[in-house]
Amino acid sequence: MNRLITFFVCLLLFSACLPEKKTQVLDLETLSIESIHQKYSAGELTSVELVEAYLARIDSVNPKINALTIVNPKALEIARALDEEYKETGVLRPLHGIPMIVKDNINTIGMPTTAGSLALADFYPETDAFIIKQLEGAGAIIIAKSNMAEWAFSAMHSESSTAGITRNPYNLDYVPAGSSGGTGAGIAANLAVIGLGTDTGNSIRGPSSHNALVGFRSTLGLVSREGIVPLYLRNDVVGPMVKSVEDATRVLQVMVGIDPKDPLTAYSEGKAESNYVQYLDKDGLKGARIGVFRTLSENDPDPEISALFNQALKDMEGLGAILVDSVAVPNFDELRQDQWCPTFRADLEDFLQTYVKRDTMSSLEDVIRVGTKSDFARGRIASFSENSLRRGNSEIPCGNAYEDERRVAFREAIEKTMDSLHLDVLVYPSWNNRPALIERFEEEYRGDNSQIIAPATGQPAFTVPMGFSSGNLPAGLQFLGRMYAEPTLIRLTYSYEQGTKHRRAPKL
Repeated sequence: MNRLITFFVCLLLFSACLPEKKTQVLDLETLSIESIHQKYSAGELTSVELVEAYLARIDSVNPKINALTIVNPKALEIARALDEEYKETGVLRPLHGIPMIVKDNINTIGMPTTAGSLALADFYPETDAFIIKQLEGAGAIIIAKSNMAEWAFSAMHSESSTAGITRNPYNLDYVPAGSSGGTGAGIAANLAVIGLGTDTGNSIRGPSSHNALVGFRSTLGLVSREGIVPLYLRNDVVGPMVKSVEDATRVLQVMVGIDPKDPLTAYSEGKAESNYVQYLDKDGLKGARIGVFRTLSENDPDPEISALFNQALKDMEGLGAILVDSVAVPNFDELRQDQWCPTFRADLEDFLQTYVKRDTMSSLEDVIRVGTKSDFARGRIASFSENSLRRGNSEIPCGNAYEDERRVAFREAIEKTMDSLHLDVLVYPSWNNRPALIERFEEEYRGDNSQIIAPATGQPAFTVPMGFSSGNLPAGLQFLGRMYAEPTLIRLTYSYEQGTKHRRAPKL
């Protein structure tokens, strides 16, 4: 017995002398794709540990903001496989082990794709969307899917029949904008590293602006829309919503590619870049000619947003830019009219018949029969059951951005103005007004500049944080470029972001 006691005493003393294992506390706000890969390379972090950290964060924070609809049950399994791969190969893929939130209108195997609707509540796709294949092929891990405005109908707020209302993490009484509000709120609250949104009129840039994020709406045709529940396919774009221009660039670089199932991508042949990261230049604003588009910025703005915008202009000038103020596009007010064609019925029915493949869910009437919990969505879907032609001139065909005469004329007027003044970009606030209260979102919705140009013309438009208004509410600055001018937009937005550092995390 004495020997046994002595043995245990020695064992306890020996254990006490062992170095204590350090538990790594990750600062999720400061993590980026590059910093995570540095930690992987140094052996300081594994994909499993990172996913576990985000899952814990989701458990803690998501109940407050309701950003996510479903957590991927295979996320840890995928992370383990990526860790094993790295042990064997010593090679990190471009997005190796990077947790990602995917908007719930993008097809993902093993998880439902509902578009926030009751009609698709139990739809599990048989195949991944083209961009999901590319992102997962680059090593990204889908950790969750995000809530959205039902059928992507609302630019104002993000409310679905499947998950309810998403709240802005910077101030829970306010909207995160729509329709990609779940992705916006989730990334802002550090529930993943990167996120995907879709943008028909506003829905990448609006939620990014409202949540102090970077949002890239790229040139129509640069990125495939295959496998995405459409709103108006003629306008729809899918793109990154993240905390930095660098991370957005790394995600975009993986997403770009010609897809035979999305004929619009054929227009990008010979125009896409293989290395967008090379355009990340802190001095990118030096000598750049910035067109100040007050046609939008002075359209009944909130004084606080005006102050932030004017300060942004001073900051860009201080970073070496040349400002060309009060740029005017001839006939702008006339050209912007009659650009919208409500093609929801045709686009949705094609999606239902191609992917859902159920006799009981193949038409808009089937969707209406199943119904919705949202009064807002109910009103919108009823309107789409009627006309799908151009509202003002129904005799003009509704075409894509490269063939539609109204869209081409609008774009040519803008790009000719930019050419005549030797401008690199046009800039304006992403929204002229502060985010709306959830309880008053329809009354307080105004100032959404994102709807006006890029969705119609097909041009790329990026938003970056511009600062905060009262109530701790973020605001965004938007850069509009020529077709396929993503390199220019990356250079300028990166320089502005690095020179101002407006991004800060919400306090939850």
